[in-house]
Amino acid sequence: MFDFSVFSDPNTWVSLLTLTFMEIVLGIDNIIFISIVVNRLPPEQQARGRTIGLILALLFRVALLLSISWLVGLKAPLFHLDVPWADHDFGVTGRDIILLFGGLFLIGKSTTEIHTKLQGEGEEEGGAPVYGTMSRIILQIIIIDIVFSFDSILTAVGLVDNVLIMILAVVLAMAVMLAFSGLVSTFVNRNPTIKMLALSFLIMIGVMLVMEAFHKEIEKGYIYFAMFFSLLVELLNMRLRKKAEPVQLRDSRFD
Repeated sequence: MFDFSVFSDPNTWVSLLTLTFMEIVLGIDNIIFISIVVNRLPPEQQARGRTIGLILALLFRVALLLSISWLVGLKAPLFHLDVPWADHDFGVTGRDIILLFGGLFLIGKSTTEIHTKLQGEGEEEGGAPVYGTMSRIILQIIIIDIVFSFDSILTAVGLVDNVLIMILAVVLAMAVMLAFSGLVSTFVNRNPTIKMLALSFLIMIGVMLVMEAFHKEIEKGYIYFAMFFSLLVELLNMRLRKKAEPVQLRDSRFD
């Protein structure tokens, strides 16, 4: 089924490393979403929830890679619409529908999380947190895994034409993400401003998916640069606040 002789070619290893790096970059938003959603679980179940979420993401990606012909068929128009912003008939594909509903789900979920944080909801009287059920959390992870898997696999198809290399790159990327998902989750959830920034990133990604569904491509490089720059500024702010705490504590002693 697979031709392993391709690994005798050095270009194959270059392609594998490049695609693995791309899959890790494209998977960052998936990790952020999973980290935020599993925070709704009791602490002792969160690691299990993250592991299940990433394993499901891996399974979805491998299944899509093994169904390349079906995946490519999703880019064929199902029907056409006459829309004012298109110079020709607007062909609605299966990919467009998936991206549209996935983007709207991501925007809605992230907006709800931001509202919950601002209003202080999700807690009982006395500050005790209200946890969600594992099945409900996993369902949300499955929905977003499907959307992110399509985006990831379509990128892979554009870079490499060997399914075996694609599968290996996805497995390696998921192994890296699984190893660091706990650290990412802890960092995001321990820093409220980082968590709010992460939710804002997810809204931006959701808008990007909706725009792609309407055939308005947004260069992903701009999106990831904006995310990196915003994160860098926030890390500087966190460092500044940390340095200011001892000064505030010392000044309060003289009041």
